[in-house]
Amino acid sequence: MAIKFGTDGWRAIIGKEFTFDNVKKVAQAHASHIKAKGGRKAVVGYDTRFLSREFAEIVAEVFASNGLDVILSSNFCSTPALTLMAKESEADEGVMITASHNIYKYNGYKVKTGFGSPATPQIIKDIEERINLEDVKTGVKKWEEMDFNKYYVEKLKSYITPNIFKQKKSKVIHDPMFGATQGLLKDVLEDTFIDTVEINHYRDVLFGNHHPEPIDKNLTLLKRKVIAEKGDVGIANDGDGDRVGIVDEKGRFIGTQMGYILLLLHTIRNRGVEGAIAKTVSVSYLVDRIAKKEGRKLYKTPVGFKYIAELFEKDKIAFGGEESGGYGFGFHIPERDGLLAGLMILEMMYLHNKTVSQLIEDVFNEFGTAYYLREDVKVEGDKGKVLVDKLRNEGIKEFAGFDVVDIDRTDGIKFIFKNDGWIMFRASGTEPVLRIYAEMPEKAQVRLVLEEGKKLLREV
Repeated sequence: MAIKFGTDGWRAIIGKEFTFDNVKKVAQAHASHIKAKGGRKAVVGYDTRFLSREFAEIVAEVFASNGLDVILSSNFCSTPALTLMAKESEADEGVMITASHNIYKYNGYKVKTGFGSPATPQIIKDIEERINLEDVKTGVKKWEEMDFNKYYVEKLKSYITPNIFKQKKSKVIHDPMFGATQGLLKDVLEDTFIDTVEINHYRDVLFGNHHPEPIDKNLTLLKRKVIAEKGDVGIANDGDGDRVGIVDEKGRFIGTQMGYILLLLHTIRNRGVEGAIAKTVSVSYLVDRIAKKEGRKLYKTPVGFKYIAELFEKDKIAFGGEESGGYGFGFHIPERDGLLAGLMILEMMYLHNKTVSQLIEDVFNEFGTAYYLREDVKVEGDKGKVLVDKLRNEGIKEFAGFDVVDIDRTDGIKFIFKNDGWIMFRASGTEPVLRIYAEMPEKAQVRLVLEEGKKLLREV
């Protein structure tokens, strides 16, 4: 079988495609890639999934057998913790064994650079081309083990001023979704007046039979817990900790688009971080308005944080992210960090002395309203790709009663309306799924546009 990396790594079903033999093949190709560029050192981490530790040890063994110095995480860790260690230990590259937000039956192989970012498309292409070119080397089980989480927590502590969180008592509900950030937010905030209440904070390889993805439909317990505990905010992280979902003080999921906007404003206004703004093509039109008002250069990329990370290497980026809840900060590594994002939301609340819902109201008052919906529709075979290709080749001038004033083909197909609203169709690179995104100035409009988009799929 051909092993292909998707938008963010190689992911496959455990025991079917994701086997010890196939992981060895990928690790051998990766080791050959590192050595070909003169590299000598690699770090390996893993999440809470079934057999993740064992898969990570296999990678470490193959790397060591190829003559590389290897540091293996002594416990499960988050992806940003692994990526931070890759940079701080001056490793050439890193590997994270995780399938991120995918359901429990999947596992995966993420590649990270020594710069502290996701692997570039060029790196992935080289690794893919090397698979099965050499015999797999094993037998050397010699590597160093370190506590990546301990180092990561201390780094996050260095970014905050504890006195900010000693102005008043508050309560935060943290949902690590049975994943790799369990206990970490509490550790970061241990010297503050914040009471951190955790839920889903033990290892469950089935992730409660849910996708460990911090989106509205998966956060029912967190929303209820915020209300029951009278929490000030709820913070959720996905299985490997590089994404965040926020629940306001009223138990409402605020959406990843608004999460991006709040974190952007906090980064450039409150923290004064200099540089440009970077967003994927599926991020809110409010970001364009903010960039214009603040006089910041705005980059737009295809979906996938690896494209944002490339910009961190080429230019000074203050803040960058994607609509799926992954955000990167110019004062940190060029990597999505869900736990840091949650901390920054907390910091913004304290600095303004406002609730999350009040902060959102301020955004709408200053930049206008925006309502967003996304639906991931399971499809058979390449049905999603067929629809996207069909739409890319049609000259559509009107959609759901709205005039189409521009078409963006950066990734999939995006129809932009006169009122700044839009709908976008994109076939997933890792799953048999068609993603339909829509954003409009009014709630009724966004539902109307999304439903029209779903009708098109039924007609294929």
